[in-house]
Amino acid sequence: MNGRRPWRAALIGILVIGLFYYAYNALGIGSTVHQLGRIYQVIHYLKTESLYPVDINALAEGAMQGMVKSMKDPYTVYLTPAEYGDLNTRISGRFGGVGVVVGIREGNQLTIAAPPYTGTPAERAGLKQGDVIVVIDGRDISGLDADSAVALMRGEPGTKLVLGIRREGQPELIEVPIVRDIINIPTVQGRVLSEDSRIGYIAISNFSQTTGADLRKELEKINYRGLKGLILDLRNNPGGELGAAVEVTGNFVPKGPVVRIVDRNGQEEVHSTDGKQTVHLPLVVLTNEMSASASEIVAGAIKDRKAGILVGKTTYGKGVVQVVYPLTDGAGLKLTTSKYLTPDGNDIDKRGVVPDVTVEPPASGQEDTQLAKAISVVQSQFK
Repeated sequence: MNGRRPWRAALIGILVIGLFYYAYNALGIGSTVHQLGRIYQVIHYLKTESLYPVDINALAEGAMQGMVKSMKDPYTVYLTPAEYGDLNTRISGRFGGVGVVVGIREGNQLTIAAPPYTGTPAERAGLKQGDVIVVIDGRDISGLDADSAVALMRGEPGTKLVLGIRREGQPELIEVPIVRDIINIPTVQGRVLSEDSRIGYIAISNFSQTTGADLRKELEKINYRGLKGLILDLRNNPGGELGAAVEVTGNFVPKGPVVRIVDRNGQEEVHSTDGKQTVHLPLVVLTNEMSASASEIVAGAIKDRKAGILVGKTTYGKGVVQVVYPLTDGAGLKLTTSKYLTPDGNDIDKRGVVPDVTVEPPASGQEDTQLAKAISVVQSQFK
């Protein structure tokens, strides 16, 4: 019996080699193994032959960032531990920063999308809507994704940073020193319009974990039940949490689909409202070219479900969904995993949501023509 064991071992070895050969060729792992071997060779030579000191951690960080950048997807981002922590802080709605909403505009420029929040370091420093941020603490941020650039502006309250900005009409780069402070994001602000006290106005600046509750508080504050119409302002809203967008939409549309999420295999997941619609008023939604992501989900659902009329400009057109995966040592990977469609199945990625009534934005310092049009549209629906 013992004499047969070497043959058994040999047979098992042959089977293992055969399976590996099959996987190497038929399953396509051969190329992966080959590339991993090259990566190991590069690390080996850097460690053993480089004239300069080698930081293994820096090599690993660089390799991961390079892999992610090779995807050529502006929304897929490797997050360092500091950036991942910053992302979680922003989602929670409280952080140390400067107090501006930014977005990427034409030419991949990081642009201040709305007036700085009242009482924040950005307002005190004189930053303005439309300013283009090109330098952060001496670092040229050209080509840097928005999340990474924003992370550079975050920091401990009381610490200083210097922004280099370009402002329309001023050819020279302007250096703006700022002292960071705790920023409590006012995700929702509401009021009764002075132009017509029968109309309520709700502005949502972004979608965080607190936005649904913030919206309900603002609706109660303006006594929406006693009004005849409502304007929901999503202009310059860069997006945020999917769940918050679905929750917000549920206040304005009856039970049914809000957004359809489609993955790489064509599998569809439908997110719907809970059937607890609170607002039953003529509704107008204001949008512009800086309304993106979660704000487009809300606008698209309200339009498709015929719960309101969209006024303004076509939205940004970010119709893809990212999932953030935690990695070891506190890092993270924000990865595009699927795309979203409106309830009627419209793909808005790189297309945007087209308003029912198109209105050009007002010139700087001029009357808000888009809001004025929204007021007239709401008034036309009064019974």
